[in-house]
Amino acid sequence: MTSETGVVRTAATDAPGILSGMYFWVTIGACALVFLGAFESLAVTTVMPVVSADLGGQRLYAFAFAGPLATGVIGMVAAGNWADRRGPAAPLHTAVAAFVAGLLIAGLAPSMEVFVAGRFVQGLGGGGMMVALYVVVARMYPQERHPAIFAGFAAAWVVPSLIGPTIAAVVTDVWSWHWVFLGVVVLSLVALLMVVPALRGLSGGDVSVPRAFGRLGWSMLAALAVLALNLVGDIPGIGPVLAAIAVIVALIAVRPLVPRGALRARRGLPSVILVRGLVAGAFFGTQVYLPSLLTDRYALTPTVAGLALTGGALAWSIASTVQGRLGARLPNITALRIGTAFVLVGIAMVLAAAVLQWGALVIAVTWIIAGAGMGLMSPRSSMLTLSLSTPANQGFNSSALTVADSFGSAMVLAVAGSLFAALATVADPFAAVFSLAGVIAAAAVVLVPRVFGRRARAEAAA
Repeated sequence: MTSETGVVRTAATDAPGILSGMYFWVTIGACALVFLGAFESLAVTTVMPVVSADLGGQRLYAFAFAGPLATGVIGMVAAGNWADRRGPAAPLHTAVAAFVAGLLIAGLAPSMEVFVAGRFVQGLGGGGMMVALYVVVARMYPQERHPAIFAGFAAAWVVPSLIGPTIAAVVTDVWSWHWVFLGVVVLSLVALLMVVPALRGLSGGDVSVPRAFGRLGWSMLAALAVLALNLVGDIPGIGPVLAAIAVIVALIAVRPLVPRGALRARRGLPSVILVRGLVAGAFFGTQVYLPSLLTDRYALTPTVAGLALTGGALAWSIASTVQGRLGARLPNITALRIGTAFVLVGIAMVLAAAVLQWGALVIAVTWIIAGAGMGLMSPRSSMLTLSLSTPANQGFNSSALTVADSFGSAMVLAVAGSLFAALATVADPFAAVFSLAGVIAAAAVVLVPRVFGRRARAEAAA
């Protein structure tokens, strides 16, 4: 039995562990797919300068990053609706196929245009893959094991941030940047094969769930608006106006992709989705500019500056593991409150360090706090989303959660990029970007109580 907070009332020890015989291969395969998706999104940062120089594509440099993030939203919506109608097996197979196809196109690209097209296909598959895996978790694992499997997903996402750039650099130096993409193809297929046997035993979906052609159209519009926001901000004169229009269009387009009332912070699941998007935007909107701050202001080498992110990544992984082991002993409301507060504290301390010119070590330590916050709140918001879903809408709600991650991060990064460029010569652009992220994180902290109803808050206080 589960309370409104998603805290399991039955003994967790009654359920097999996620690495027990019946779950072993699907757990390993699912975490491997998450790992490979994360590796590709991070490794491309290392190899893009080489790719751009080799293919002569500096003008499309930004699209190689923005494109997968935007098309990923389309993949998430498509996979979510498909999973609700037919179950997660077919969407997962198709998403992995699209991911592999994108890798092949990018890895064999003779021009930057073809490379960017491959990245678009790769993002489409990667977004759908994550949603399908969330539905696999909902259909296969008992709810008391959700904290553990989501901790595994979080660790699988964080570990590539520790080793991905180094591996990508070595592969590029020893062989070629092409193998950073081509080398993952076989590994992705092997990981899928680990999951396939378990998919055969999962229940199908509900064919009475309507086809989401309308939501697909809105997802395409949202993706276009996000891409436009990355392009129009620097246009002299009318850039800010066009950017504002792009933000409005993006917000209108994303409304049908999330539960009703999410943008108004309605209590329950809508607020879970909103808080997740706000925290993701605040965290990654800050993290992207940390290496630049440390190299520009503190004259650190890129390698040393990257260690600050490594500390945050390790803290994320450790906190995810801890919350997974605690399970129901750590109520979801407590995990979300502590997690969002830690992210806010980390961003606020980074802002203070930038303004007051504190040492680089302070920044590295404070980012560990922010990473720990993400490790607490991210798995628990995923668990809450599934606990507040029914079999008929698990796909839609899982899609909404991943859309919130991608859309929130993309929007904050686009606005932060325009803000940074506009203030680069007249003020402290780092302080402006970190202030924006801090305001967004503070909004998430304020909205956390709306994730739970009145009865849940009374239980948590008891």
